[in-house]
Amino acid sequence: MATFYPGKCVVVTAVCLFPALFLFAQKKYSLQDLVDASNKNLPVLKQKQALVAAAKASVNETKHSFLPQVRASEQLTLASDNSLAGSFFTFGITPSTSAGVRNENRWNAATTNMGVVYSEYELLNFGLNDAKLQYAKSFVDVQESDLKKELYFLQLEVARLYFSVLKNQYRLEADRQNIQRYEQIYSVIRALTLSGLKPGSDSSLTKAELSRTKIIFNQSMGRMGQLKEQLSYLTGIPAAEIQLDTLQGNPMDRKPVWYDYRMDTLHNPLLDYFVAKTKMLQANAFLIRKSYLPKIILAGSVWARGSSIQFNDQYKSLSTGLGFQRFNYGLGVAFTYNLFNGMYRRDKLAVNRYQLQASEFELEQQKSALRLNELQANNALATVRANLAELPVQLQSAKETYAQKLAQYRAGIISLVDLTNASFVLYRSQTDYIETLSDWNLSQLEKAAATGNLSQFIQTIK
Repeated sequence: MATFYPGKCVVVTAVCLFPALFLFAQKKYSLQDLVDASNKNLPVLKQKQALVAAAKASVNETKHSFLPQVRASEQLTLASDNSLAGSFFTFGITPSTSAGVRNENRWNAATTNMGVVYSEYELLNFGLNDAKLQYAKSFVDVQESDLKKELYFLQLEVARLYFSVLKNQYRLEADRQNIQRYEQIYSVIRALTLSGLKPGSDSSLTKAELSRTKIIFNQSMGRMGQLKEQLSYLTGIPAAEIQLDTLQGNPMDRKPVWYDYRMDTLHNPLLDYFVAKTKMLQANAFLIRKSYLPKIILAGSVWARGSSIQFNDQYKSLSTGLGFQRFNYGLGVAFTYNLFNGMYRRDKLAVNRYQLQASEFELEQQKSALRLNELQANNALATVRANLAELPVQLQSAKETYAQKLAQYRAGIISLVDLTNASFVLYRSQTDYIETLSDWNLSQLEKAAATGNLSQFIQTIK
């Protein structure tokens, strides 16, 4: 008599149901989910974000450069004091000697002490500060648009992989159905062969075809694995966990939706970078013009001196020169201008002008390329749209033909070649439908990307 163990039954049932429960509970990712994950994963995006932060910091640096310069210094020296009348350029290597003009050299050491606080401020530079600030802000715009462009390309790549995974998933289902058909054919032929109604060669040929369909299925599985690994690289989600949320139902029952996107030239990340680059070069031209104008500088200083040599050329103890004995102040306004600035400005503007022309041509080239991409996507969509009207007829006819041929083969009316041809036509009709749906999705994607409507398109994929 058999013994019933309730505990063991529960364990066995749980073990059997666990894989199914795991698959059911596994998170399914939408295209938006994958795009959001990719935006936080790749180091290149963090690099671009750091460059944006650096550009913003340079704006503050530029603002702070407008502050007055205030320098404080104190110098304590031990040296001799011998000099002659007459002026000379120090060239930065000859120490300055104060007084000490006499008819002989004296090698007595003397101490001197000097403290200085000097301040300098550009009182008027004819708009140079505004030009510097404008250029710094335009550089921020370039870095931000470069980041947006990188994000846009990343979203486009993720979307392409998403639709490729979707296509291969549908292809896998078609391959499974193809395997089931050949298993059905093999079962029928084997039964007929064992009863003596069909030759054994039919069974062997069908077994070979069945093996070929399994090889095709394995190849599709391999492609799927590679695509998921690429998605994993972009999103940081383990490949084994990537399941798409749009894989429910029969793809043949899906009616593709037409999205008539218009070209957006104002907020297109594929154009904004080149527009920002052009504006930065225009700001640079303005900065160059302002950089070579005259400057009016306000300067002020206070200083104190001490020396162990007295006014009557008498040397006192060295400690006498350690303290401050004389105090002075000064305030002045200076006008500075390099007489060769006109030539320098002309040369700089010439270089910038050619760079600006190159940037403008680059922008026009990008606009032309995007218009071409839009036209090509429209042509592809028109072709796919026409094919989608015919494919349901082809698929339904192929299904009916296969069912008829299978019945005729069982009745001994047709040969195995006719039956396998019907099975092949049905499989090709399914794969043609899947390829056409994939072409539709990718063409819509390329059009949305070219027109600057990629984010809107991604949000519609549910």
